[in-house]
Amino acid sequence: MPMSQSTFTILLGGELHMTERLRAAVSGSRFIAADGGMRHALALDVRPELWVGDFDSTPDDLTAAFSDIPRKPYPAAKAATDGEIAVSEAIARGATRLILVGALSGDRSDHALQHLLYAVSLAETGLDVLLTSGTEEAVPLIAGSITLDLPKNSLFSVPAFSELNGLFIENARYPLSDFHLPFGSSRTISNVAEGPVRFSLESGRAIVLARPYDLSGV
Repeated sequence: MPMSQSTFTILLGGELHMTERLRAAVSGSRFIAADGGMRHALALDVRPELWVGDFDSTPDDLTAAFSDIPRKPYPAAKAATDGEIAVSEAIARGATRLILVGALSGDRSDHALQHLLYAVSLAETGLDVLLTSGTEEAVPLIAGSITLDLPKNSLFSVPAFSELNGLFIENARYPLSDFHLPFGSSRTISNVAEGPVRFSLESGRAIVLARPYDLSGV
């Protein structure tokens, strides 16, 4: 079934591993590339509708390969990252779901951390957000409930960006019920899925980091 045209995949500069889950996630979406993230368009075999950034990390061969893609350049001395600019362009085009590809790893840990924080802030505006490297996935957890379709015995963690109140984790090896997690606690690191895992939260901000291909929890 074709994905809604309000789903946008943002190509960022971090690592990408081609997996079936990644292909399924982005199938049918619209694409916007952020600077050097355009290289992932080659692996995904897609033609983004827009290419934004200061292009300081874009090699000449990549520019030549995608010379037909509309570009929106920004100066290097700008007040936002290329990824944030790309997300803003997607929202302006009607995005309600965002898939941030190449957001979770790479040479710049500051960018990876910022992507996680930004994803939570986007979720608080009502957007549906997924971050993925292909082998690792992240979904914001704010007040409400989400369910992640994870394979049995795959690993996941719930790093918190604040204290968490009323946290429920169901269908996991280490379930929690109406749990209070102090800020900075490692209690929610390294859990194991028993299949699709349901998360509920009364208040707070966190991210669910999952490794669906890592079945070391067996």
